[in-house]
Amino acid sequence: MGKPLTGVYTTKRKDGTVYFRASLTYRNKHISLGSHVEKEKAHEMYLTASALLQDDSIQLEDYKENSPLAFSKWVSLINFRDNGIYLATPIYIRPHFFYYYFSPADYFLFDKDDLFYYASRKISRRGGHYFVADYGMQVNILTRYGIKSYAVEGRDYRFINGNRNDLRYENIEVINRFYGVQTIQEKGKTLYQVKIHVKGNVKVGVYDSEIEAAIAYNKAIDLLKKAGIDKAYTPNYMENLSPDAYAGLYASVRVSPRLSSYRSE
Repeated sequence: MGKPLTGVYTTKRKDGTVYFRASLTYRNKHISLGSHVEKEKAHEMYLTASALLQDDSIQLEDYKENSPLAFSKWVSLINFRDNGIYLATPIYIRPHFFYYYFSPADYFLFDKDDLFYYASRKISRRGGHYFVADYGMQVNILTRYGIKSYAVEGRDYRFINGNRNDLRYENIEVINRFYGVQTIQEKGKTLYQVKIHVKGNVKVGVYDSEIEAAIAYNKAIDLLKKAGIDKAYTPNYMENLSPDAYAGLYASVRVSPRLSSYRSE
């Protein structure tokens, strides 16, 4: 097998194929660096990782595509070197926020309060959306801000500084928190318009408060069910609203009479 190389360990797959794993220990932490079918390539992983940890002049932007190490590992090692914390996900910590990197020029900004969450969850992309695996489910990361899966940027939420990659809480404004509710302006006044989708969008009404609008949507669901519309609508849930307060608003809020007679149309 040739001369042993520092940081390289020979192992076999189930089919008997030999390959080489690279690892090192730094600050009493054993770190797996990856594997390769060539011993010399695995050794390059070890040498590169050692250089990163020992030379603080090497920065994230120095990464090259032909590096023996994956970029995510490069980030984890530099963060460990600079901040004393080893994280399996590609995170670099700053005093009041942290970066989650996909590539040297592609990253998210998060608040430090989210560090524990993303330290153990890999972000995946699909169709322009970003997800993490959470309790066996694929969860859109925007739901952590109260943004619904169907929400439209600019209508239901916005990035205050215009940077879509800045996911710090102070940069995200949720405009419409509830299903079916949309904020509108009429004569300089903010109102809440409610629509519900049956075969097309049906206008439920326009309301002075967001809570009234959310309850109107729920009332519209109930009326459609009574009218025989078999569709899996998701009702709005109002935190900090007592059952009596909800019942009072539910009884008083008015909705379009079209909803009761929708089947006859």
